[in-house]
Amino acid sequence: MADPSFIHLRLHSEYSVQDGILTIDQAISRAAEDSMPALALTDLANLFGLVKFYSGARKKGIKPIIGCDVWLAGRDQPDKPSRMLLLVQNRNGYHRLCELLTQAYRGNIHRGRALIRHEWFDDLGSEGLIALSGAQWGEVGQALLNDAWDAARAMAEEWAGRFPGRYYLEIQRNGRPDCEAHLVQAVALADQLGLPVVATHPVQFPGPDDYKAHEARVCIAEGYMLADRRRPQSFNQGDYFRNQAEMAELFADLPEALANSVEIARRCNLGLELGKSKLPLFPTPAGMSLDDYLRQRARDGLDARLAHLYPDPVARAARAPEYRERLELELATIIQMGFPGYFLIVADFINWGKHNGVPVGPGRGSGAGSLVAYAIGITDLDPLKYALL
Repeated sequence: MADPSFIHLRLHSEYSVQDGILTIDQAISRAAEDSMPALALTDLANLFGLVKFYSGARKKGIKPIIGCDVWLAGRDQPDKPSRMLLLVQNRNGYHRLCELLTQAYRGNIHRGRALIRHEWFDDLGSEGLIALSGAQWGEVGQALLNDAWDAARAMAEEWAGRFPGRYYLEIQRNGRPDCEAHLVQAVALADQLGLPVVATHPVQFPGPDDYKAHEARVCIAEGYMLADRRRPQSFNQGDYFRNQAEMAELFADLPEALANSVEIARRCNLGLELGKSKLPLFPTPAGMSLDDYLRQRARDGLDARLAHLYPDPVARAARAPEYRERLELELATIIQMGFPGYFLIVADFINWGKHNGVPVGPGRGSGAGSLVAYAIGITDLDPLKYALL
């Protein structure tokens, strides 16, 4: 990595459908134009843009940092969630973030927001994740703005304990009325507790001229008219992709906060292998390989199918060689291509569906022309009989 003065660690793209209009390509181009060697994507409560961002950034020679701006459930008031920024350091951290988001979406949605509970970090752990406090939107920040110093201190100590050496008090100068008051108190709290501070900026759109288009997007998401003066004004014209020089000017009095953004970028090193199929490991009987298990399942299944198709033993014996020759040819091809696991996985969920009242159709989809698929139950249409090839 070069010697940048600042790295953007908080960025909402088009995949933050509630409040982002910055496309991933635009974000990467802005970073490249500013010679920013790394960039984070931290969409609101989702990782939908991960693959596009990761591959696009690497093509431009920019280190991709993966993260998420998450909703954190209120301690006593579920209607008042706070925010926290989680950044992925490595593969373990990526898996942990996926687990947290999955658990939130599956079991803790409140008013359309997937909320992460505090105790989940104790249950699942925080290994591989760096946590930023969420600035004035975080629970520590909210406590500071409400003059609840003792509560803010206790919360900061609690999070620092959950993320040892990986918890930063996040500060901003984003033009909002309360940001400077929060910054002063957050810096004082960091000094008292010996915690690091880091400067971020809420990137929501490409440039200042895109503010009106962004506001229209927010109004659509929140159900307001653009001309409604009573609607919440959560964003301002400064929420664009600021370059390093602009950020250095904003935080000229706190150079360590800028330096920490670069240090965090250095600590985040997620490597992903893209472009290759990844299948779950399919369990096989002890001592039997995936290839042998597919052969056994296919041969046994074909015997059962033939007994049903040709109840007369003489007719069955006459037709069996043709079926068995075709089956062995397909098995050899499937095994050579490395697809035994795919066939077994698809057969597993289709056969489960058949036995649990889930309609799966006659099998005209994937594998409909394969005798192996017919033998192991993926399709109910005999490819020799119906000439589907």
